[in-house]
Amino acid sequence: MSPLESVDQRLQQAMKLVLLAAAPGLLVMFWLYGWGVLINLMLAALTALAVEAAVIKLRQRSIQSSLSDGSALVTATLLTLALPPYCPWWLTVSAAAAALLFGKHLYGGVGSNPFNPAMLGVALALVSFPQSMTHWPAAHGVDLVTGLQQIFGFSLSQTPDAWVQATALDALRVNKSLTIDELFASHSAFGRFGGRGVEWLNLAFLAGGVFLLQRRVFTWHAPVGMLASLFVISLLCWNGSGSDSNGSPLFHLLSGASMLGAFFIVTEPVSGAKSPGARLLFGVGVGLLTYLIRTWGGYPDGVAFAVLLMNLCVPALDRFVAARQQRIAS
Repeated sequence: MSPLESVDQRLQQAMKLVLLAAAPGLLVMFWLYGWGVLINLMLAALTALAVEAAVIKLRQRSIQSSLSDGSALVTATLLTLALPPYCPWWLTVSAAAAALLFGKHLYGGVGSNPFNPAMLGVALALVSFPQSMTHWPAAHGVDLVTGLQQIFGFSLSQTPDAWVQATALDALRVNKSLTIDELFASHSAFGRFGGRGVEWLNLAFLAGGVFLLQRRVFTWHAPVGMLASLFVISLLCWNGSGSDSNGSPLFHLLSGASMLGAFFIVTEPVSGAKSPGARLLFGVGVGLLTYLIRTWGGYPDGVAFAVLLMNLCVPALDRFVAARQQRIAS
């Protein structure tokens, strides 16, 4: 077996494990929001594979080996988990195409991307179509027919107010006069901490992340750095259960894309830092920026933008840690 074949096999194995670990979160999301999740996944996967095949063909490389490595499917899956389940079909297709084109192949394909492809697709969708990116449904609030009408535009009526609701992060950002008890009373359907059952989704991603850690797909440094910094800054800025509290540490850990970001996004090996110390600092930066964007920024969940901003800092982090280690060694 050649070294190149060995690398390809390791990549395929890692991608399969990531897809397997994401399955619990995908199932919980389907349980919460219904068929829109699977429709989005189908659209994102087909678009990602089509774009991947087209670009590889233009570059005159083996389409079969490129599609079989699983990286396009992983990008499509992570993108699906970050998009609203009933966003228009063209938004999902556009985000998936942008993730593959501008997040991956623009820089040379697998192993060369400086930015996380899935988060680049999410960020472009947030900037370009902010209204469509806020249409999150109430848990168990949409049937299949209504979902198909919303996704594919079969109905000319406006989005039903009965099932489109603000997320808990939206409500906390817009109305800081709400107490935490009032926030949970109006936005939590199945639990108290993350809003509308989202805590179960985050716990599912946590379980998948622990599985990946156990299989040594990545090290603990980036996830621990992100979750620890998010916990610490939210604790420092939290003044108890009263108003204007910005959310408790547990609220921030179990809301939005916290666990998805910690175990499936910041652990991406190509766009992330290389040394263990730099990975820890990378995770810390993502956690801090996520909290700042959530609390004082213009978007309810800042994971995508936080990851992309820290991707820009990766070369500096790697150089800083390497220089510090050299000084210690000398």
